[in-house]
Amino acid sequence: MDVIHETNDEQARMWNGPSGQAWVENQELLDEIYKPFEELIISAVSAKPRRSVLDVGCGAGATTLAVARGPGAAKAAPYVQGVDISEPLIAVARARAEREGVPAEFISANAQVYPFEPARFDLIISRFGVMFFDDPVAAFANLRHAARAGGELQVIAWRSAASNPFMTTAEGAAAPLLPNLPARKPNAPGQFAFADERRVHAILEESGWADIELYPIDVACTLLETELVRYLTRLGPVGRALEEVDARTRAEVAEVVRAAFEPFVHGGEVRFNAACWMIGARS
Repeated sequence: MDVIHETNDEQARMWNGPSGQAWVENQELLDEIYKPFEELIISAVSAKPRRSVLDVGCGAGATTLAVARGPGAAKAAPYVQGVDISEPLIAVARARAEREGVPAEFISANAQVYPFEPARFDLIISRFGVMFFDDPVAAFANLRHAARAGGELQVIAWRSAASNPFMTTAEGAAAPLLPNLPARKPNAPGQFAFADERRVHAILEESGWADIELYPIDVACTLLETELVRYLTRLGPVGRALEEVDARTRAEVAEVVRAAFEPFVHGGEVRFNAACWMIGARS
């Protein structure tokens, strides 16, 4: 098994620890919430020649498997590989591929430093998997070396925290009860690391990519109201913080945070807008 985590120790610990386990346990819920992004990726790449595809930060493999299946058997890429720093998530992805009989390969590694075969991939994709590198220029340079001449990059990343209140409301509501809840640092590895359009453009340009394009997309996402508390208390910064507190505090936080999300609840459904970038480039 390939496991290379030579840098980004904090992210490796997080995604091979509680965060990775939380995503494993909630894989089906997360796949359902982010299904619209999977469909966007498939739509964006369906008309592109893609003999070989790399999915960066593939997690439990939803987008990798979708590309490997293809919109039709004739359009499926012959070789699809997913890479993620989380061994637990890669284990799930491999099991899904085997169970579904989908010809996709998965490796557990840090894509920033993994020695991909040079000029291997026609297309490199990612759904929320490229914002966690501690040296994004080095990471995207490494990915560029893995791309064929003229190969394409097509990824989706979150815009700013201010543009995504659904993703930050829990932290604001829980902060009085969780004094050690860490503040998000601008440009630090994490969900909103690619908030600044100019910074993203500079990263890609410095790492050698050309024909760089960024445009905003706003995607309607939903989940069942009955899943909301589980989502809020198991995932993200609040979910991680709740791993370290007693049962009483956990219950208090759950109650306060759930109340704060009332504006997003519409009957039995929770609705929110995901404000993201669609990012494209060519090697």
